[in-house]
Amino acid sequence: MADPVKIKIWSDYVCPFCMLAEGPLEEAIKDVGADVEVEWMPFELRAHPQPTLRPEDEYLPAIWERAVYPMARRLGVDITLPTVSPQPYTALAFEGYQYAAEHGLGTEYTRRMFRAFFQEDQDLGQTDVLAALAGGIGLDEAGFRAALADGTYRARHQEALREAAAHQVQVVPTMLIGDVRIEGVPRPAQVRKAILDARAQQEEDAGYGAACGIDGKC
Repeated sequence: MADPVKIKIWSDYVCPFCMLAEGPLEEAIKDVGADVEVEWMPFELRAHPQPTLRPEDEYLPAIWERAVYPMARRLGVDITLPTVSPQPYTALAFEGYQYAAEHGLGTEYTRRMFRAFFQEDQDLGQTDVLAALAGGIGLDEAGFRAALADGTYRARHQEALREAAAHQVQVVPTMLIGDVRIEGVPRPAQVRKAILDARAQQEEDAGYGAACGIDGKC
C-alpha cells in the first residue's frame, strides 16, 4: 500500500486566512479521494516581545474589510474580527498543540483554536481558556494544564519553529505538498493538482532503490 500524501501547513491561530484555508484544503482532499495526511505546523507571526496587533487601531479593521470579509463571504465561512486587545501571543497555545498532537488530536485542536478566536472571541493567550478548549475536544484538561505550567512542550514548539525557518516560511498559510509550495489561501484546484502530482511521483519512485544482495536475496 502506498504511503499517504503528506501535506504540511504552517499557520498561526490569529491569522484569519489560515482559518479560511481549511475549506479549500478539505474540499480538495475530498475530491481526489487519495490517502492524505495533513500536519498543521506552528508559526508565530508576532513572537514575544514584539507587540501584537490591536483591533481598535486602523490596520486590522481595514484589512478585514478589504480582504478577510470578502473572502469569507465567497467561501461561506462565519468569521469576525475578534475584539481581544491586544491580540494574544500564540506560543502557549502552540505548546498546547504539541500536547494535542501527541495525543492524536492535533488537527481537532487547531480547528478549535480558530473557531474559539474568530467565532467566539476567546483569548487564546490565557491558560484557563486553552485548558477548557482542550477539554472540550477530549483531551485531559488537568494534564494539559500541567503541561503548559511546566513548559513540557516548550522545546518541541521551538523545534517546530526552527523547521519553519528551515523551510523559509515567511507568510501563513503556507502549504507544502510533495515538492509543491502554496502560499496564501489556495484554490481547491491548486491543492488537488499538487496532491495528484505528489501521488504520481510516489508511484514513479516506488520501484527505484530496490536491489539484490550478495546472498542472492532481493
